[in-house]
Amino acid sequence: MTMPRQRGLTEQAADAAIDSACRLLRLPSIRNEFSDIADRAMKDQMTYRGLLAELLMAECDDRARRRSERRIKAAGFPREKSLQSFDFDANPNIDPATIHTLASCEWIKKSQPLCLIGDSGTGKSHMLIALGTEAAMKGYRVRYTLATKLVNELVEAADEKQLNKTIARYGRVDLLCIDELGYMELDRHGAELLFQVLTEREEKNSVAIASNESFGGWTKTFTDPRLCAAIVDRLTFNGTIIETGTDSYRLASTRARAEAPAKAG
Repeated sequence: MTMPRQRGLTEQAADAAIDSACRLLRLPSIRNEFSDIADRAMKDQMTYRGLLAELLMAECDDRARRRSERRIKAAGFPREKSLQSFDFDANPNIDPATIHTLASCEWIKKSQPLCLIGDSGTGKSHMLIALGTEAAMKGYRVRYTLATKLVNELVEAADEKQLNKTIARYGRVDLLCIDELGYMELDRHGAELLFQVLTEREEKNSVAIASNESFGGWTKTFTDPRLCAAIVDRLTFNGTIIETGTDSYRLASTRARAEAPAKAG
């Protein structure tokens, strides 16, 4: 379809032509923001080149934002968590400098693992989701899952003869976040299937895990000592290990809020 071109369009006709062209070219941001940007350009005495650059940058920025939102949604995070909302003062075991270095995602670029180890309420899941979100925002494909959910999915896939396909799907993402590893004992079959996923990703794509058990206690989850050692090896080789401690800052925060009214009274 060729749009008729005219010289000397009225403002109303020009707006209609811009709207139609943006729909045809799929430029929703320019269509939505053109009027405001054009008014601002006139006020600032911007050149035609400057106006065109502003419009194109607005479209590019909005497309990048929408792609980022799609990657975050595709990751399957159970809730929103950010590094900005984490209270580093409440848990001195977590070094802000280390976390902000991890937020650069260089470790994902190098296909290195990350382990967050500590008791409940010490910020493991918050860090896991927040760092996963940072990765998605920087263009990496991320997938979040609970350890038991992943194992159940693998067992079902094996029963339906879809195991290779499922392992390949988990193998393709740039960062696999596995939460609550160590909360429940896995039978040998489930542990072996999880091991296959980790082997598929070894030194090719990053894995980040959160666990309430130290590595020495993982034999309660992976009852075969040799398999347990192999899994620990794959999750720690060239990786970063962060111990979040044993004191629940979440519980401390709850207690502080409960005590505040009593002190006020």
